[in-house]
Amino acid sequence: MTNQQAIAWFEARLAFQTDVSDVQAALAGGDPGFTLVDTRDLTAWRQGHIPGAVHLPRAMIPVRGDRLLDRARPVVTYCWGPGCDGATKAALELARRGYAVKEMIGGIEYWIREGFPVETAEGLVTRPADPLTAPVHS
Repeated sequence: MTNQQAIAWFEARLAFQTDVSDVQAALAGGDPGFTLVDTRDLTAWRQGHIPGAVHLPRAMIPVRGDRLLDRARPVVTYCWGPGCDGATKAALELARRGYAVKEMIGGIEYWIREGFPVETAEGLVTRPADPLTAPVHS
């Protein structure tokens, strides 16, 4: 593998993926410049989701996508976590439909593990950051 191949690979990854810290920072700054899409099913959504996210399971993209999303605004998809490819499948479906899209790597699992808030039926829930996945500030 050449350096040019490595550069192309990493540039492509960064063009189509983002991480939970970057998404959280963008959301905290006001208008993040994208629509965050939770691709999980209704039970998972109700259990907890990222505040400000739009609920759009992959199977519903053909039915509800154009009503919920603006084609002129980029989309960031997420699912459960690294072991789930729901966000990848949804991102592919949205890209096929003409949306600019990225996948949030780590999913809601790493969102929670980094100590970011989750919207639940009881309101916002924030758990302490997992010291194995995020720095612990004292």
